[in-house]
Amino acid sequence: MERNLALEFVRVTEAAAIGSSKWLGKGDKHRADEAAVKEMRERFANVEFNGKVVIGEGERDEAPMLFIGERIGTGAGPEMDIAVDPLECTNSVAFGRPNAISVLAAAPKGSLLGAPDTYMDKIAAGPEAKDAIDLDAPVRDNIRAVADALGKEPQEVTVMVLERDRHQKLIQEIRDSGARILLIPDGDIAGAVAPSLPESGVDMLLGIGAAPEGVIAAAAIKCLGGGFQGRLQLRNEKEEERARQMGLSDLKRKLHLEDLAKGPHCIFAATGVTDGPMLRGVQFRRNGIITHSIVMRAKSRTVRFLQTFHHIGGSHDENTRPG
Repeated sequence: MERNLALEFVRVTEAAAIGSSKWLGKGDKHRADEAAVKEMRERFANVEFNGKVVIGEGERDEAPMLFIGERIGTGAGPEMDIAVDPLECTNSVAFGRPNAISVLAAAPKGSLLGAPDTYMDKIAAGPEAKDAIDLDAPVRDNIRAVADALGKEPQEVTVMVLERDRHQKLIQEIRDSGARILLIPDGDIAGAVAPSLPESGVDMLLGIGAAPEGVIAAAAIKCLGGGFQGRLQLRNEKEEERARQMGLSDLKRKLHLEDLAKGPHCIFAATGVTDGPMLRGVQFRRNGIITHSIVMRAKSRTVRFLQTFHHIGGSHDENTRPG
């Protein structure tokens, strides 16, 4: 059942990626996001499971579809938490930039942290360096520890960071350590997952990004055997109260993988919309569309890369082959 659901979830992210990709470079991030949400929701309706959105487009009054608390699926089958980002990096699609993906994480009911819509300080590394990282350690120490774990020198370590004004001090500390930096405009789900993918060329993620995306990334990293730590960066009393309502008591606690995605039954699926460190984007051909996806299960540590040809005018999944 879990294996079948994983492949069904890939079809969900494929549909969302194709829908949003039609708005590439057209300058309208809202229409791109709406297309992804619509396609994802319609595809979920055909999947045989009893799902509840724990991370989605917002509260019911903010989002007409895929809102937090919405029930999805046929209603039959296993009860599952679902965390979705139908289009991560809406600006990347609107303005023709890299690193946009359609992504979801799923796990049995009660397994995924319902993170409030706030920020999270994050650190991520791959399997070989997962025990070397510490969110509370100085940047230089973390880079040295990761370098040692990977058999590298600090100047050979590549750190991915969101390009934000808030990261100016962090970027300078990384530079002072001698490490290399890859700055990305958006998309720290892919950025956090990349160190756990051997071919990505990325060794670490550091910096502050969105908390809901931290939960989704944690599910993927758990499937890959990597390491992740985070801490909420709540901005006001309203966010603090929302976090408590979601079951978080110690708001300053360092969160580990098991706090964010519990147990061995996490599933992660993503499809590229534009090219990025994890996946290639949607490609239009004369008689069809090509998508590139990844699907993972924590229980089996199975990682599948799928390149799918979608024949125009036919089914969305006629000719699928492992990439």
